[in-house]
Amino acid sequence: MSTIVRKLISTANAAKPVAPYNQAVVADRTVYVSGCLGLDKTTMQLVPGGATEQTEMALQNLVAVLRAADSDIDKVVKNTIFVKDLNDFAAVNEVYKRVFAKDFPARSCVQVARLPMDALVEIECIALTGTVHTVKSE
Repeated sequence: MSTIVRKLISTANAAKPVAPYNQAVVADRTVYVSGCLGLDKTTMQLVPGGATEQTEMALQNLVAVLRAADSDIDKVVKNTIFVKDLNDFAAVNEVYKRVFAKDFPARSCVQVARLPMDALVEIECIALTGTVHTVKSE
């Protein structure tokens, strides 16, 4: 039986986890990025402002974790966005489409009762590593 490597990802370029979990885990060529909050990596506090600012910082953290896992935005296959208030959907999308500008991954966005640290936004993703070719179906 072949061995599959399970690699635990940790980077100082993103906010540290706020509970007992890793920033990401790579299993074979799949990267599972834990939920990223809009935390400043230095202060470990939510950035000031609202959903827009927290989304910007959450995505910066997500990109840093992806890169630490030898992946990147263009290799993301699925995002899940959790928002405290679905009325922030448009504001989150404005920031999101600046980062995910083309060949959008699959995505879900749901409103939840509460997020860690009373955050307004949390974003997790599944991505790939290595060479990835995107093909569009007709």
